[in-house]
Amino acid sequence: MLDQAHPLTAEPPRTFRVEFRETLALAWPLAAANLLQMLVHAIDVIFVARLGDTALAASSLGVAIFGLLLWTGTGLVGAAAPLIAAELGRRRHSVREVRRTVRMALWLSLLVSLVFMGICAAGGPIMRATGQDPELTHRAAGFLLILMWGMAPMIAASVLRIFVSALGRPTIATAITFLALFVNALGNWTLVFGHLGLPALGLHGSALSSVLTSAAMLIAYVVVIQTDRRLRRYHLFGNWWRSEWSRFVEIVRIGTPIGLTILAEAGLFTGAAFLMGRIGEAQLAGHTIALQVAALAFQIPFGVAQAATIRVGLAYGARDRRAIALAGRASLGLGIGFMGLTALGMWLYPATVLSLYVDVGDAKNAALVGFAMQFLVIAAAFQLFDGAQTVAAGVLRGLQDTRIPMLIAVCGYWIAGYGTAIYLGFWTPLQGVGIWIGLAVGLVVVAALLLNRWRVRDRLGLLPSLADR
Repeated sequence: MLDQAHPLTAEPPRTFRVEFRETLALAWPLAAANLLQMLVHAIDVIFVARLGDTALAASSLGVAIFGLLLWTGTGLVGAAAPLIAAELGRRRHSVREVRRTVRMALWLSLLVSLVFMGICAAGGPIMRATGQDPELTHRAAGFLLILMWGMAPMIAASVLRIFVSALGRPTIATAITFLALFVNALGNWTLVFGHLGLPALGLHGSALSSVLTSAAMLIAYVVVIQTDRRLRRYHLFGNWWRSEWSRFVEIVRIGTPIGLTILAEAGLFTGAAFLMGRIGEAQLAGHTIALQVAALAFQIPFGVAQAATIRVGLAYGARDRRAIALAGRASLGLGIGFMGLTALGMWLYPATVLSLYVDVGDAKNAALVGFAMQFLVIAAAFQLFDGAQTVAAGVLRGLQDTRIPMLIAVCGYWIAGYGTAIYLGFWTPLQGVGIWIGLAVGLVVVAALLLNRWRVRDRLGLLPSLADR
């Protein structure tokens, strides 16, 4: 079992079959945790959807801003993953170096959380500046003022998740996220509609439930790390006030492009939500449901990408070029292969997939479902490219190559993708369908460029020098 034997050794596997098995063993708990995290968010959508289209659209706008900032923050501190992996690749029992990396990543998580909470507090003016409906803006801004308090515990928890995963204990992340699923379900049930003697807070109750859930996850990580014998030996929370600015700067140097890459991708989908809001409330609601489905499928290759960063990072630290190639090949095959299956599911059974989120037979949902069905067909078409781009970005991060992939993401998503979405959405009769075609164009361009960069990694000087072995 993965938790009984550390999968990260100083000498990575020498065959594709073994590497594929090791990558899968590391990836599946991370992918499962990602899926559970999406289900945690899906619970919010399910409960809020029962409040009506207006409440769902308002929460969509609020979550669009919050999620964009949250993903950026987790990407920024995500630099801890390749750094920890490289340290373990150089020396398996590198306790001090790993502890310092985690400590400085936690410092950074607090700093960026404070900045992002300030942006969330200005959510109302931001939404008004984009031309959103005044009533939607008012409700979304109030929702966001509560939700923003979950920012710090969520980003800090992502750092601790990286730590336990890199140490070969990714099932801890799965178990904690599974716990969060029940906490959020109970929170929404009690706070949105008013049960167990609590007042019915509606939309604000859903936001409060998310904050309580994020705090519960952070506490759970701390408790597990402090009580687990193998994890406790790293003394992560001892002398937490001691700074190491060179390490802090290194995390920022590698993590800033990661955060901006995620900002570019998440911004594309967030921007699409704002474009939908200008077209119509029903199209925005349909977009929200279809995007939830696509995002749910995305969590599997995203988990593979997280595992790929660790596997490639380990080989990078050990200066083993062959192991780097094997880790990349196994990860790409695993991630792209799975997305082929999800594409078939969306294409063949769209109504069944949508029924997980909304009652497709209810007449009052007819417009929402109609738009969501159209968008889901396009989502099926770009599944392979979505999987390819996220795993390709993951393997490149394992090589600590983040700056050029960031530029690729910015240009691919915002020039090719968003430009196409604006043109087709507002200058042709396609409207919402045109916006989703724009999303597909952005993913195709970025996937092609990142895969090519991985292919020519040796020529670009991204691999460790043979003289260093």
